[in-house]
Amino acid sequence: MQGRAAVFVALPLLLVTSAAWGQEAARPAILFNRWQEDWSILANPAVPHEALDSLKYMPLAADAYLSLGLDLRERFEGNDAVNFGVGGTKPEDYVISRLEAHADLRVDDFQVFVQLESAFAPGKIVLTPVDQDRLALEQAFVAYTTTIGDGTLQLRAGRQQIAFDLQRFISVRDGPNLRQSYDALWADYELAEWQFSSFYSQPVQNRDLRIFDDYSSNHLTYGGARAEYKLTENSSISATLSQFKQNNAHFPSISGNELRNILDVHYSGAVNGFDWDAEGMGQVGHIADESIRAWAVGSRAGYTFTDIAWSPRIGLQADAASGNSNPHGGTFGTFNPLFPNGYYVTLSGYTGYTNFIHVKPSVTLTPTPSLTVLLAVAPQWRETTADAVYTQPDIGVPGTPGHGSSYTGTYFQTRFDWRINSHLTAAVEAVHFDIGDTIRQLGGHDGNYVGVEGKFGW
Repeated sequence: MQGRAAVFVALPLLLVTSAAWGQEAARPAILFNRWQEDWSILANPAVPHEALDSLKYMPLAADAYLSLGLDLRERFEGNDAVNFGVGGTKPEDYVISRLEAHADLRVDDFQVFVQLESAFAPGKIVLTPVDQDRLALEQAFVAYTTTIGDGTLQLRAGRQQIAFDLQRFISVRDGPNLRQSYDALWADYELAEWQFSSFYSQPVQNRDLRIFDDYSSNHLTYGGARAEYKLTENSSISATLSQFKQNNAHFPSISGNELRNILDVHYSGAVNGFDWDAEGMGQVGHIADESIRAWAVGSRAGYTFTDIAWSPRIGLQADAASGNSNPHGGTFGTFNPLFPNGYYVTLSGYTGYTNFIHVKPSVTLTPTPSLTVLLAVAPQWRETTADAVYTQPDIGVPGTPGHGSSYTGTYFQTRFDWRINSHLTAAVEAVHFDIGDTIRQLGGHDGNYVGVEGKFGW
């Protein structure tokens, strides 16, 4: 950890941006998906340069270059109510540390992207599969881009990351320490306002028995097709048909091989200060000898007062997902959130996107262009008391199925996000969860979570 801390402190000091270059041409931004960056613009002498740019853009030929980069994320987390303290879980204070390094080779219409990951969780008592991986191949794919007719086709093959929309259900899983990768074949075709995608994947499972031992198999697969139409400059609608298969799945009331055929519809946009994002997903199929009928809806909407100090945004989030209302009825109703991103609700992990109803009013303030502050409160209930209370991602709290009332509790969230410069960001998130009687009667207690995070990208 001492070596990583030195990297975290020293590297930003080497990367000094000079304002003397003016605004003729901008440097590429550090993106969430690093493979989408194009550093060939550094060939232009009018672009502001920084130290180590000789490693960001290494020309190999007239139409070829190599680029290197890295990301470092350090987050302290304190949680005094893992699983709300039910089952004897103890408070934890620990650090999650993730270092990613990548190489991006571009040759004409081809791209080869390789990214390594090293992640540790010092101080964490119970390590889960998303906490630690000493050294792993996070991404390694080949992409080819070409023009067909009036549109653009891109093909990708290999280990890569997949995310849709707000990442409610299909995500890169950036909240925990280890991101979710997929060994996948992917095809995109963009034509005017349309984008068509098809994919087949075997999601990567983290093991950490030795280095480079993560794996995928046909025991867990996800694939489908998606169409998205851009209605206006700031609004779009999409539909995705997909299939999820998992052998030996486990839920509180049933275990067995699981197959879900899925329809997802998403609509988002922004106009005149208003913004909105709505999504609905239906799942049918079977698990063991029971048929599946499950659903979920999610929405966010808000209005930003741009003519008021700190540009307050008043927001409302409403979400719901089905539970299993009759454990002996032959139909299984528990929604599977697939590959959710913890950021969508909170980082505390107290709330899973399964068998719940969730209403979250919020206020977001922007005191400076680089600082945002979120204040929110959210009561939540179970969709059916016959099923469990679930924590992130879909872990049932022991003893809750068939017990107590529908009210689960109310949480209060505060979050600060600070963009220090083009390479450094920081965030602080605090959550207090005031549990209802259902969990308290099982020996649970209120939860308090705090996360303090620093991120560096180069």
